[in-house]
Amino acid sequence: MKIGIVGTPGGWSSEMLADTVADSTGYRLLIDMKEVRLDMQNRACWFKGTNLMTLDALIVKKVGAWYSPDLLDRLEILRFVHENGVPVFSNPSRIISVLNRLSCTTTLHLAGIPMPPTTITENIDEALNAVTEYKTAVFKPLYSSKGRGMIVVSHSDDARSIITEYAKKYRMMYIQKAIDLEEDKDLGVVFIQGKYLTTYARCKNGSWNTTTASGGYYASHTPSMEVIELARKAQHPFKLDFTCVDVAITPEGPVVFEVSAFGGFKGILEARGINAAQLYVDAVMKELS
Repeated sequence: MKIGIVGTPGGWSSEMLADTVADSTGYRLLIDMKEVRLDMQNRACWFKGTNLMTLDALIVKKVGAWYSPDLLDRLEILRFVHENGVPVFSNPSRIISVLNRLSCTTTLHLAGIPMPPTTITENIDEALNAVTEYKTAVFKPLYSSKGRGMIVVSHSDDARSIITEYAKKYRMMYIQKAIDLEEDKDLGVVFIQGKYLTTYARCKNGSWNTTTASGGYYASHTPSMEVIELARKAQHPFKLDFTCVDVAITPEGPVVFEVSAFGGFKGILEARGINAAQLYVDAVMKELS
C-alpha cells in the first residue's frame, strides 16, 4: 500500500507521520506542496518524479509551514487529486472549511457552540467600540497558528493607534474578548474520524497565551464529560479524519476557541503517552482495506 504524507519536511509531526506510514507499509513519501506540479490536462500531479494519482491515498498533515490564503490554493490541488479517485485524509474541502478562522467561527456559531464574544469588522471605530465593550480584547489574524500575529489590546491603552497600525496589515479584523482561563491552561480535545481519543492541556508559562511558541508546555488532563461532548459537537460539522478542538474552561463554563485540521501529535505523546500518529494511520489503512 502506497500512502503519501502531505507535510513540511523537518516538521516534527510530519516526519513522525511519514515514519509511521513507512513502518506500517514499507513506503515513505513526504510531500512538500510547494514542490508539486498539477497537470490538469493529463490528470496527473507530480512530486519529484512520483505521480500522486498513482498512490493508494494521501494523508494531509500540513499544507504549509505558515498559515496564509496561499494554503487554499494548495488545498484546491489536493481537491483535484481527491475528486479524481485518490482518497485524501482529511477531505481537502473539509480542511478548507476550518483553515480560515472566520469561516470556522461562523460554522461553530451556527451550530450553537459557545465561544468567547467575537466581533468582525473592517472599521477602526467599530473595532475600538468592541475593545471598549470587552475591556480587553485579542486581535487574531484570519490565518495563523500558535498565537502568531495575535495582539492584546486594552481600552486603557492607546487603543486607536494600536488598532490603526494593526488594520494596515489585517484589513478584516477578528476581535475576541479576552477571557480568564481556569488554572492558566486550555485544552486540546482530540478526535480520529469523529471518535474521541484523548485530551491534553496547554499551560501558560509567563505569557498571555498557552502556545508552545510563547513558552507554554503540555500537561496531562482528564476532562469532564461536559467538555468531551462539547468538543464532539464542535468537530462534528467539519467531519475531519483527525482534529483537535481547542477548549477553554472559564468561570461561566467551557467555550471553544477553534477546530483545527492540523493538530500535532507531540502534545498528545508528551502529555498522554499516546502515539496518535500510529492510531491515525491504523484508521486510514482500515478504511482503505
